[in-house]
Amino acid sequence: MKCIPACLALAAVIALAQPRPTEKSNLPPLTFEEYEPRTGVVLPQHPVTRAKFPFIDVHNHQNGAMAPEQLDKLVKDMDSINLQVMVNLSGGYGDRLQATIRNMKGGQYRNRFVVFANMNFAGLDDPDYPTRVANQLEADIKAGAQGLKIFKNFGMDMKDGKGQRIHVDDGRFDKAFEICAKYNVPVLIHTAEPRQFFDPIDKNNERWLELKQFPGRARPPERYPTWQTLMDEQHALFARHPRTKFINAHLGWMGGDLGALGKLFDRLPNVYTELGAVIAEIGRQPRFAREFFTKYQDRIMMGKDIWSPPEYHIYFRIFETGDEYFDYYRKRHAFWKMYGMDLPDAILKKIYYKNALKVIPGIDASAFPR
Repeated sequence: MKCIPACLALAAVIALAQPRPTEKSNLPPLTFEEYEPRTGVVLPQHPVTRAKFPFIDVHNHQNGAMAPEQLDKLVKDMDSINLQVMVNLSGGYGDRLQATIRNMKGGQYRNRFVVFANMNFAGLDDPDYPTRVANQLEADIKAGAQGLKIFKNFGMDMKDGKGQRIHVDDGRFDKAFEICAKYNVPVLIHTAEPRQFFDPIDKNNERWLELKQFPGRARPPERYPTWQTLMDEQHALFARHPRTKFINAHLGWMGGDLGALGKLFDRLPNVYTELGAVIAEIGRQPRFAREFFTKYQDRIMMGKDIWSPPEYHIYFRIFETGDEYFDYYRKRHAFWKMYGMDLPDAILKKIYYKNALKVIPGIDASAFPR
């Protein structure tokens, strides 16, 4: 009889250890894509729909052949958010570039737009290609181009006649980059993609939802070089052309590692960056980002990429307020909440327009505060 308590205790432990039937739920199935929780946190709200200062967007893409009424509508929308100057990176080259410049800068809005040229990659295996592409770029700059834009196919998808990948630091383009130095025009270059696009698409990948919705954005190793390979090539290009100003697009895809971006700035004084499509990275690390923006306030420019005026509001709110825990505008880029940096006016002015005025020649500075 003395063993009864011990036996009962052992039996209880065994019973607890046994698997129990799964509890059934009457809730309808819900996917991650459908899950949109409403926060129960009540916080002060200071949404910003218009920038505190007029600003220059150094990363935009527009149809240079838009009709007059379309151009009028575009400028009206720019005015609504205090966007004073838009940089159209999709200028093309040769005749197309000249037509874009005439259309966007030839009339009453001549001071509202900047047009960047693009490279012609036809015949890049020809022995005279380096000279030919440099000469075309020089002609485009003389025709009014205020910079050069390099698209993301450069380094990832573009191949030569033998099917070999064109590296970001391929020497065939050195003469063109030296032309930019000669005329003091910047090169805004998009290299690679978010690092997660190159990673396994599994439960640990922060961009899983985006890659599920857009599987073509994945960069598998059997088709693409590694992310680090592309970064190394890009940074080697920057170092080889110290007289050329480079605007490293999208925070150089280092928005999740601002310390590494800072080291790049420390090493290469000819490198700048912009914020197109990466503000969600800044909005989740407001204290460290504020330190970064303070230290490198002369190297960062405002950029958006996709033209959608309401989406700029999140940029303004992150820059200008100390608001906490508010929504980003696109779940697949950020399922987390945003926080404001509450930047001082002196830094805001540099981000919004002073740095762009310094880096991009030919912008009318009279519309901006001193």
